[in-house]
Amino acid sequence: MDKTQNNKAWFLVLPVFLLVAFSAVLPLMTVVNYAFNDTFGDNVFYWVGLEWFEEVVTSSRMHEALGRQLLFSAIILAIEVPLGIAVALTLPKRGAWSSLCLVLLALPLLIPWNVVGTIWQVFARIDIGLLGATLAKMGIEFNIGQNTLDAWLIVITMDVWHWTSLVALLAFAGLQSIPEAYYQAGRIDQASRWAVFRYIELPKMKGVLLIAVLLRFMDSFMIYTEPFVVTGGGPGSATTFLSIDLVKMAIGQFDLGPAAAFSLMYFLVILLVSWVFYTVMTHLDKEEAR
Repeated sequence: MDKTQNNKAWFLVLPVFLLVAFSAVLPLMTVVNYAFNDTFGDNVFYWVGLEWFEEVVTSSRMHEALGRQLLFSAIILAIEVPLGIAVALTLPKRGAWSSLCLVLLALPLLIPWNVVGTIWQVFARIDIGLLGATLAKMGIEFNIGQNTLDAWLIVITMDVWHWTSLVALLAFAGLQSIPEAYYQAGRIDQASRWAVFRYIELPKMKGVLLIAVLLRFMDSFMIYTEPFVVTGGGPGSATTFLSIDLVKMAIGQFDLGPAAAFSLMYFLVILLVSWVFYTVMTHLDKEEAR
C-alpha cells in the first residue's frame, strides 16, 4: 500500500529558515562584500579582488596571532581531554552521589563567559585578588599585566576550570552506555584496571571524545571574551589570539576590508576542521555498525 507524503510540515520549519537567513546569511553577504571591495564612505565600493586576502596572508601580525591561537588550543586539548576522562572515571556511576556530582560538575558551564573572565581577573589581581595578593605576600612575583608567562598561566587555568566539566560529562555519558557484560567479562579474564580502560572503556568512548575534542577545539580556537576580560590581550600582544586581533582590526583600527577577509578565512578554517571531525566520526560509526 502506497503512502501519500504530506510536506505541509515544512511550513513549520519555514520561520526557522527565514530567521537563519536574516541573522546569518545576510551578515555573511555583507562581510563578503567588504572582503572583495574597498570603500571611502557614502556607501560607494571599489572592487579590489584578492588584495585584502593577500594582505592578511602575508601579514606577520596574523602569523603571530595564529601561532598563539594554535598553541593555546593545543595546550587546552592536551590538558582538558585527559583530565576530563580522569574525572569521569572517578565519578560514581549511580545513586544520589552521582547526581550530586554531576550537578556540581555542571556549575562552571552555567556561568557566563564575561563573568568567568571577571572572576579570574579579580582572582589574579596583586592588590585584592586571592591568588595575586597571596603570592605577593609570599614574596613571589605574579603580575598578569607585565609577565607573559603569568598571563598565559591564568588564561589556561581559567579555561581548564571552565570547560573541563564539558569533557567530563561527555566522557561520563560514554561510560554509562557500556553494558555491564563487558566489565563482567573483564573480571572473568582478570583484566587489570588499565586493560579495562584500554580495551573496553576507551573504544566505547571514541564517539563522545571526538565530539568533546571538536567542541573544545572550536571554542578554544574562537575564544575571545575570557582572555580579553582577564588580560585585554596583553601584556603587549602575548594573549592576543585570533579573535581578539580580528576585533581590534575591525573596530579599533576600522580596517573593514582586511578584517572581513580575515573573518572569512577564520570561518573557513573552523568549517574545514569541523568537516574533518565529522568525517572521522561518520567513519567510526560505520566501523562500529559492521
